[in-house]
Amino acid sequence: MVDKKVAVYSTPTCPWCKRTKEYLTQKGIAYIEYDVAADKARAREMIEKSKQMGVPVTIIDDQVVVGFNQQQLDKLLS
Repeated sequence: MVDKKVAVYSTPTCPWCKRTKEYLTQKGIAYIEYDVAADKARAREMIEKSKQMGVPVTIIDDQVVVGFNQQQLDKLLS
């Protein structure tokens, strides 16, 4: 598999964030996690990139996935 740059913007209490991170881990995908509840600069960055305030937001290379969308994650990771 080609290496992808993956970042997950999440909060500690978000169940869909947890599911997204578990899914990436199960697939052996390395990712950087940003806790937007604790890091306001990353929260602003997430909103700027995704135009969304909800989490999770996953960025794969330059592609944005809002929420846990397994089909879209698989497509972008293939």
